[in-house]
Amino acid sequence: MASTVLVLGCGVGGLVAANELRKALPKEHRVVLIEREASFLFTPSLLWLMTGGRTAEQITRPLARLERKGIERVQGEIERIDPARREAVVAGRALPGDYLIVTLGAELSPETIPGLAESGHNFYTLAGAEALQQALKVFTGGRLVVLTAAPAYKCPAAPYEAAMLIEHHLRTRKLREKTRIDLYAAEPGPMGVAGPEVSKAVRHMVEAKGIGYHPEHQVKEIDPKARVLKFSNGTEAAFDLLVYVPPHRAPKVVREAGLTNESGWIPVDRGTMATKFDRVFALGDVVSIPLKLGKPLPKAGVFAHGEAEVVAANIARAITGEGKPASFDGGGECFVEAGDGKAGFGKGNFYAEPVPQMKMHPPGRSWHAAKVLFEKDWLRRWF
Repeated sequence: MASTVLVLGCGVGGLVAANELRKALPKEHRVVLIEREASFLFTPSLLWLMTGGRTAEQITRPLARLERKGIERVQGEIERIDPARREAVVAGRALPGDYLIVTLGAELSPETIPGLAESGHNFYTLAGAEALQQALKVFTGGRLVVLTAAPAYKCPAAPYEAAMLIEHHLRTRKLREKTRIDLYAAEPGPMGVAGPEVSKAVRHMVEAKGIGYHPEHQVKEIDPKARVLKFSNGTEAAFDLLVYVPPHRAPKVVREAGLTNESGWIPVDRGTMATKFDRVFALGDVVSIPLKLGKPLPKAGVFAHGEAEVVAANIARAITGEGKPASFDGGGECFVEAGDGKAGFGKGNFYAEPVPQMKMHPPGRSWHAAKVLFEKDWLRRWF
């Protein structure tokens, strides 16, 4: 009998899972992708967009292109998920599946911190990054603050990359001497889950550019009129331009479905991404995978990609009876943009114990060139 696989969400994980399933399954089986947006956004490139290096058209692709591959597409807001029945409701219409993949990402929630949304620019969204690009065009100097509003967030290198890319942008505009740049982080150090050596290396990269780094500063509120950040440790910081990473949480529809646990995210088997519900899988930013050192696996596209390949392979095997069991091994890598046309590169095994094993390569032009090539190849491959 023909099977239907529902893929909820089309970020990196959903896109890869849908493509891999469609390639692996005979035509009589359906792959249905449900996504509220009409286009896919390659979010790593928002860092380049915010400083004028990309346009929205360069880093988005219409999801309608997937239909010619045989992937069915439903555009709309998911109103309800019933994991026990493997069902999603969109615009009042119940869509049942034999298998369900939940890959709805993290919901960005700046409104949970008073004054945050109206005080600065959230470069984790297309609209926010575009607004920041315009703000930087008219910025003439002053106090610029990059802020992480909570200690855990997706793309752990991104705020550090943002600070360095903005620093380079201001130098090219001859505004660096007129600008003080500070990075206030809720976390105790950059990319802490990658280990102390990587954290130290990234901190050195930031501070070598004259950027003030202030870890363990949890913001509790912002006064948008006075342009002042107020932290839980009693300190305050003034700003003229604020760039921030907002708090994250699982989407409301996921929380209401009973999929999350005390972590606030979906618990899964760390090898197969299986949830507690039969034939229901979850992957990417919406899941929490505890590591031996006490921190969860970082939320990053590279992990969503690898997890999606595993889930697609195992579902295809369950349907067709062909292929070998697959398991996610915790491997990951990332580029760290440093400005000046350079980037660092880290790669390692995050499932290694007692701590993740990660090697960081210092910034160089070749790594930046590799990231540019990766962007182009990745978009070409999946569309």
